[in-house]
Amino acid sequence: MLTDPQLEKPAWTFLTNHAHVLLAISRDPELRQRDIAHVVGITPGAVVRILHDLEEHGYVTAERVGRRNRYQINRDVKLRHPLESEHVIGDLITTLVD
Repeated sequence: MLTDPQLEKPAWTFLTNHAHVLLAISRDPELRQRDIAHVVGITPGAVVRILHDLEEHGYVTAERVGRRNRYQINRDVKLRHPLESEHVIGDLITTLVD
């Protein structure tokens, strides 16, 4: 029996987990790390590492609000890959979320 390839869940996606975390934060800046993990489909430890990368390179800042973090995306930071380096992270978010 043949199956429809469009109905099968692919083993890969077009965006990285870093992009998925950014998109999740752009939708809800007050998501907890475990909620980000659930939405993206990765472990909480992976979320911690990704957030560290994003903060270290200026894409995200975190502000402590009570017992939680509130994330802010710095939309004017350029994308890193040479093929996208003429665009800023805000372009990606505008295209996929706004």
